[in-house]
Amino acid sequence: MAVRENTEDGGPETPPWANLGAGLITGAADDDPSGIATYSQVGAAFGYGMLWCAFLTMPLMIAIQAISAGIGRVTGHGLMDGMRQYYPHKLVYALVTSIFIANVINLAADIGAMGAALKLLVGGSALLYAAGFAVLSLLLQIFIPFTRYAPILKVLTLSLFAYVATVLVIDVPWRVVLRSIVLPPIVWNAAYAVGLVALLGTTISPYLFCWQAAEEVEEIKSSPQRKPLQDAPQQAPSALRRIGIDTAVGMIFSNLIAFFIILTAAVVLHAHGKTDIQTSAQAAEALRPLAGDLAFALFAAGIIGTGLLAVPVLAGATAYAVAGAFGQRSGLEHKPHEARFFYGVLIGSALLGIALNLTPLDPIKALYWSAVINGVAAVPLMVAMMLMGSQRKVMGEFTMPWPLKLFGWLATAAMAAAVAVMFATWRN
Repeated sequence: MAVRENTEDGGPETPPWANLGAGLITGAADDDPSGIATYSQVGAAFGYGMLWCAFLTMPLMIAIQAISAGIGRVTGHGLMDGMRQYYPHKLVYALVTSIFIANVINLAADIGAMGAALKLLVGGSALLYAAGFAVLSLLLQIFIPFTRYAPILKVLTLSLFAYVATVLVIDVPWRVVLRSIVLPPIVWNAAYAVGLVALLGTTISPYLFCWQAAEEVEEIKSSPQRKPLQDAPQQAPSALRRIGIDTAVGMIFSNLIAFFIILTAAVVLHAHGKTDIQTSAQAAEALRPLAGDLAFALFAAGIIGTGLLAVPVLAGATAYAVAGAFGQRSGLEHKPHEARFFYGVLIGSALLGIALNLTPLDPIKALYWSAVINGVAAVPLMVAMMLMGSQRKVMGEFTMPWPLKLFGWLATAAMAAAVAVMFATWRN
């Protein structure tokens, strides 16, 4: 069979699944255990009052992730690598420090949630399970090349269907739900503002930008046919079309799952007066007496499945960001001795995540506030991405088209406005 040198979106003979990659994995990884906890928290606390956010964030998330993927595919460099070239190093170091802190807290929360979920299902030591999950994820990333590891992550995205199944086994008042989406019962107060920022922070998150851009670069490195679009402009039509489809599918999938998680918490927990849910495992446990063993088991199993997907993405995104900021070689296709700094950050961030589960640090507060840190850190990073994507010195002839610019700036403005409202509400 002849090699398709200038196309990467397949043809009639290629199954649609094969054309999905970085976008699908990124979108699915967004619904990690800490994200599940945040969605459960706002669903339990505000009922149907935040369901509308899943539809607001969908086009914004598609745009900003497509921009990050486009920067990687066009330039052949990750986000922090590119920022290091065009922006003051102090700014890059400040951004990557905030990303590192938020990601490590997220890792700790995800690892702990996976252990707690397995303990709920089978009993035993939650801490031992948590450490086992973290070590397993590390070993897979270190010893399996990216070209063989990416398909494993794609299969793990199927675990999110557990939350679709959960909705199917509970009694949902769909007429009330639809009315709440069109006319959301919003309560403007400090708690709602912080919840909104946390929700946006866990949905539109810096580690997702870094990961998807880096995976586009990994695809270039692992394929003899693919080149950065600046060097191979003839590949642009199929490459940009694939990125658009892959990203749209991944982010729609991500936001629909978030919608189902918020809906489950609203229907089962908020409606029965359980408004103070703090962790994903607690949300799963609270479902058992109210919605039955099946709903509980599906919700808990989903936490483990999404964690197995999200932990390597979080650790990998952290390593890509830090290595890029310091101008070090990075990539999962490299062997550990070929990219020692990159793998050192990868291993170190995962071990810190395990260690935080051994400290007196309140995992509930850490989980929620890591999402808030993500929301605050995302704003300057999104501004930098928008500027990079608009400049010919960075993107050459492949600067962002106006629809991406419009929705990308809207996403940036929405995140900035949410953060501003949060601080203003606190001050008052």
